[in-house]
Amino acid sequence: MSALKLIADAFHEGGWPMWPILALMMISWGLAIERIIYLKKAGIDKEKLLALLKSQIMAGNVQGAVKVCSGNPTPMTRIIQAGLTKFNRSDAEVQAAMDEAALRELPRIEKRTGYLAMLGNVATLIGLLGTILGLIHSFAGVAGVDPSMKATLLAKGISEAMNCTAFGLITAIPALLLFAVLNGWTQGVLDDINEVSVQVVNLVIAHRSAMKGGQVAA
Repeated sequence: MSALKLIADAFHEGGWPMWPILALMMISWGLAIERIIYLKKAGIDKEKLLALLKSQIMAGNVQGAVKVCSGNPTPMTRIIQAGLTKFNRSDAEVQAAMDEAALRELPRIEKRTGYLAMLGNVATLIGLLGTILGLIHSFAGVAGVDPSMKATLLAKGISEAMNCTAFGLITAIPALLLFAVLNGWTQGVLDDINEVSVQVVNLVIAHRSAMKGGQVAA
């Protein structure tokens, strides 16, 4: 309880800027949790997926490849499925269908992650603003005080004012770290999608070439 009381006292001493900082902390953590859940659901074993798709596509079982995608709904599989539904069309139409699906899916993967960096920076600035306002109040408050009490009151006022900066940094540091981690994770998901999409298009082209070669030989 003593630790909670110390935190509560420090929060109260920091003044009104502590409330917006607290709101930013809650928003940043909520945002980070939502992104973590989304990215975990968006992840898929790309090597296993490619092996399944290759076996189905090269065997000419396009519906089987589509079922593989629909049975594992992720941004990657939805993009691939969009291309496979155009399997009987030209290569350009297959690619166009995948590009169109990517325009829908990719922004959802990157959505809101950048706000974490902004929230961290704003929390730091509000903390500094609160500290500066606290210092102004402290210096103004000791202007007409007995000289023997000035040092004590000023030290107390500065100590209380610094609570805002501390709380702002406590909010900002995790937000910026989470931004870095989630940004890297997001980029990894995007790279995997680009890689698998290209490989699937190449599989479709390879299957068509094999079919044409078989027809010529026949």
